[in-house]
Amino acid sequence: MKRHATAVWNGTGKDGKGTLTTQSTTLQDTQYSFKSRFEEGTGTNPEELVAAAHAGCFSMKLSFNISAENITPESIETKATVNLNPEKGAIDNIHLVVKVKAEGLSKEKFDELVADAKANCPISKLLNTDITLESELL
Repeated sequence: MKRHATAVWNGTGKDGKGTLTTQSTTLQDTQYSFKSRFEEGTGTNPEELVAAAHAGCFSMKLSFNISAENITPESIETKATVNLNPEKGAIDNIHLVVKVKAEGLSKEKFDELVADAKANCPISKLLNTDITLESELL
């Protein structure tokens, strides 16, 4: 299975602007720029998109893990915060915070399933950075 997205950039890194379009067209000529990446400008940025991808992937993997225990999760809410260190020119940390409602799931099993999702969701496997996690079973 392959998915794709296209970025178009015009101009210099600081003064230029670009657009992002995804295969599904969920993003269609979506604006990004220096200001939306390094300041508080209008539009998206690569780090925000990585955060969304990681939160979504982790949540789905955790759902599969919980479902494998014959428990249907009522809700899984994951916030991913990407830290871009401009001095290093690298993402040096992604912090996940997950809150789960799943009737009948023990805290011990929950911790095991969360750790597995963190280690084995495809986006976690893709990323070459420190991934930290806070989890709460509601």
